[in-house]
Amino acid sequence: MSLDRRSFRIGIFAGLILFAGVVVGIILSSRLDWVPVATSAPEETVRTSLPSGAAPPNFVEVVKAVTPAVVNISTTRVVRFPRERFPSPFLDDPFFRQFFGDEFFRRFQIPRERRENSLGSGVIVDSSGYIVTNNHVIAKADEIKVLLSDKREFTGKVVGTDPKTDLAVIKIKAENLPTVPWGDSDKLEVGEYVLAIGNPFGLNQTVTMGIVSAVGRANVGIADYEDFIQTDAAINPGNSGGAMVNARGELVGINTAIFSRSGGYMGIGFAVPSNMTRTVMNSLIKSGKVVRGWLGVSIQEVTSDLAKQFGLSNGDGGALVSEVLPDSPAAKAGFKSGDIITRFDGKRVDGPSALRNIVAQTAVGKRVKIKVLRNKKTITLKAKIAEQPKDIAMAKGETAKGDEEGTSTALAGVEVQGLTADVARQLGLPPGTRGVVISDVSPDSAAGAAGLMAGDVILEINRQRIHSLADFRRVTAKLGKNDSVLLLINRRGGKLFVVIKP
Repeated sequence: MSLDRRSFRIGIFAGLILFAGVVVGIILSSRLDWVPVATSAPEETVRTSLPSGAAPPNFVEVVKAVTPAVVNISTTRVVRFPRERFPSPFLDDPFFRQFFGDEFFRRFQIPRERRENSLGSGVIVDSSGYIVTNNHVIAKADEIKVLLSDKREFTGKVVGTDPKTDLAVIKIKAENLPTVPWGDSDKLEVGEYVLAIGNPFGLNQTVTMGIVSAVGRANVGIADYEDFIQTDAAINPGNSGGAMVNARGELVGINTAIFSRSGGYMGIGFAVPSNMTRTVMNSLIKSGKVVRGWLGVSIQEVTSDLAKQFGLSNGDGGALVSEVLPDSPAAKAGFKSGDIITRFDGKRVDGPSALRNIVAQTAVGKRVKIKVLRNKKTITLKAKIAEQPKDIAMAKGETAKGDEEGTSTALAGVEVQGLTADVARQLGLPPGTRGVVISDVSPDSAAGAAGLMAGDVILEINRQRIHSLADFRRVTAKLGKNDSVLLLINRRGGKLFVVIKP
């Protein structure tokens, strides 16, 4: 009887195991059926997200047409060092020098001379042999070799250089050379495809692709005149001076520099726009130097605070005129300090860098129309652009404070004194300058936070001229506790607008 019970229990246990196996099998089979569905869903999403008939961009024909005009530039310069000697104590001993003579000791002196080689790129822009590249590619070179795509090699001769834009033009003795057609860089848009062609690390005719990441990049610190095209097309050492072309195979820029913490490509490259390049090139070929236009104003950025003071809407850009130089085209055209230039010769002015570049590229002698915001009204002035000049630089007395009346205004913490002739001379100001000079600024005041400093000369307060301490007291006495103040100051010979909030 006990045997039957044991058999019964074994049977029950075996049945439970079999049942559990069936359940597990069903679960696993159901999960196996679910996996392909889950993995197929993204594939279906990708297929349906692509436009019907769309295909990846193909630049084969563009590359075939453009690469023959991109050249390899190799330079050599000889660097000489002072002569050195073998280290030996007896060489400096007067007795030995007298005994053996100076000629003997010269044999121990070793002349040091090193040849430095560098590689870069260039773009043929004229079939007669003119090539555009970067100034830093050929600067101080004793010898320039140009290698064409067909393996012909020529010696390059420098036509002219322009360090202010980091551009240069060289020429080789050849005819009927392939060229790249010029494109209009002003029409380039962010997101547009571009190709960078050059010789990175000596790898000739390398082509990389990217998009225009930004245009009008300034204040990068690469050159004096900056209006760079930013791209994520791979640019590496050796690409300098190479071509940036658009999808139509037109030259829209000269690859110039990269932003990198490692020395290699990090997705941020810069190119000089073709319109700026062409202007510089033509000037170098014509006269061997760059002739730039000049208006004759000191300008500054229009901050949001300044925009409110001058009645300019945020986002309207513009460049604020802080000073008009005497006998300049601007002075003759009627410009005044406080004018905001919004358009120049039909072109929008987005800021000081943009205006500087536009004026510099304007032909000398050209008469241009300039739109200006003055006293919250738009007027049009006409100026004849001149050539840019070659050189474009505290005594004790009665004092006053910005909060003398006892109210804490925006000028609280500012102490000024009369501007005597001796003080003006010490500050390097031109004779006849009138105003009050700041002798002390409290560092924790609103004026200190705005950047005012001792030695600044206050010329205007809220567009009212300040000739003396009496003027300063009269104007500041009318300031309210919550009034913002617009100052025009002279700092080290240059004029500057400053907004101080209480």
